[in-house]
This record gives sequence, structure tokens and C-alpha cells, in this order.
Amino acid sequence: MTYWQHLTRAAVLGLFFLAGPLCAQGGQAQKVFMITDMEGVDGVFSSELQCLPFESPRWAESRKLLTGEVNAAVDGLFAGGATEVVVWDGHDSSRTLSAEDINPKVRLLTGTPVSTTLELDSSYTAVVFIGQHAMAGAKNGILSHSYDSRRIQNIWVNKKAVGEIGGRVMLAGTFGIPVIMLAGDRAACDEFHDLVPNGDCAEVKRGVSRTAGFTLSHPAACALIRETARRAIQHVAEFKPYQIPGPVEVRVEFTTGSEPSFRAREGVEQLDGRTWVFRGKDVVDAWLKFSSF
Repeated sequence: MTYWQHLTRAAVLGLFFLAGPLCAQGGQAQKVFMITDMEGVDGVFSSELQCLPFESPRWAESRKLLTGEVNAAVDGLFAGGATEVVVWDGHDSSRTLSAEDINPKVRLLTGTPVSTTLELDSSYTAVVFIGQHAMAGAKNGILSHSYDSRRIQNIWVNKKAVGEIGGRVMLAGTFGIPVIMLAGDRAACDEFHDLVPNGDCAEVKRGVSRTAGFTLSHPAACALIRETARRAIQHVAEFKPYQIPGPVEVRVEFTTGSEPSFRAREGVEQLDGRTWVFRGKDVVDAWLKFSSF
């Protein structure tokens, strides 16, 4: 769905959601894991002004915007048949979401450290992204980066370029969990659809550069996210986990001037001054050697 179609759809949806709760398909549990971030949220275009916890001048506003998107997605998921939702506070070391403001129907995963696998297991039915940004170098990707904007230039998994979207889609796949939805900017939606062609995407903004673009209003973005989440979970049976056969090679190119502190050992090799490769029997095994999911 394009940005301009979003405007029309949001106007039709208005500021409320009329669908009532539905039973989970076939009476089975539908447990959803929600990955959150900040840079993909509606109205957010500046790291310095908006994204640094308790430091940015507009941090409180950004936190409110993310919480609104999260709660809208939760409403949609439960309306569509979800029976349990776990929300991971994924921005900047889990310093964003509050138990005081989060939807009372969910459990919040917060604090550090959290395992490299995000505490995922096969009990989950689906994963969704809220506030997600595109990978480093993505054209017109708003505040795009891959895990660490100061240290990481590029990441490849078996020669496929990935960022946080790809890494976590693959992570979920190792547990047999499909990723069914993303809310973020157009570049993030394109990246998601490259991995999950039938994935549901709520495009809340569109970049014209890395730090500028068009955005939906917050109420319109929440209405769109709510409806997208409801639709995605209702069709969860149509999604398949993204799985790649082993062995797996994760290649990481660091930025000029960064000083990665890895030790060459079995499965870990330095290719040049900026590039390291991590090998394992599957994506989790390889990425554990890098430890940056």
C-alpha cells in the first residue's frame, strides 16, 4: 500500500476501530512477539532531537508516539484473534517503553541483558515489527542503520545483505516462527517485502532523504497499524517461517575507524582491516559468535 493510499485509508478508518474481538482460529492459542524500535515511528526524523533516551529535547514526545503505535498494534492483534502478546522494548537498551503506559493486556520484556535470541521459542505463533527502520545504506531510509550506526557498515548472511529486519526474520525462522507484519517507513516496508512478499506492512512515513520525508499524523498512523495488525493475525496461517539451510556465514563490514575486538578462532575469521566473518551450523550459531542480534 502506498503512502497516499494510506492517507485515504486512514481517513476512512478515522480515529477509532469498530471491529470486536474474535476467537483464535480453530480455538488454538495465538501467541505473538512484538519487536519495537524508535526510528521507524511516525513523525520521527532526527536521532539527536528525538531518539536519545532522556537526552533528546523531544524524547518524551517520541516515547509517546511509539507507545501509541504499540498499543494500536496490540488492539489490532487481539481483535484479530491473538490470545497473548509479548512486547520487547527494543530501542536503545530497553529504555523506552513503560509498564505504566503499555496496553494492560500484554507482557513487557525490558531491561538488559536479554539473550541474543530475544527469549524467543517455538511457543510463539508470529512475530511483528513496530517502529522498525531500514538497514544501513537503504535509499531514503529514515534514520537507517544496522544495529550500531557508528560501527557497522554492512552485514551479509550467506551473501544476502541484511539489517535488523533480515536478521530477526531469520532468527524467528530458526524457531519456526513467521514474521507477519511491519510498521515503519517505505524503505523498511520494501526490505520486509523482499523477505516476506505477502507480509502486511503499515507504511507510516516515506523518506526523501535519511532525515526528512512525509509522515502520517499520529492518529492516522495508529488507525492504519491497528487495522494492519488485525488483518495480519487473521491470516497468520498463510505465512511461512523464513528459513535458510546451514551452514551459515555472517559477514560484517565495520565502519572506518571502528575497532572490532574479536578473537580469531574456529568459526571466526578476519578477512581484512574492516571485515570479519562468523560461521556456524545455522544462523543462530553463526550470529552468536558475533552476538549482535
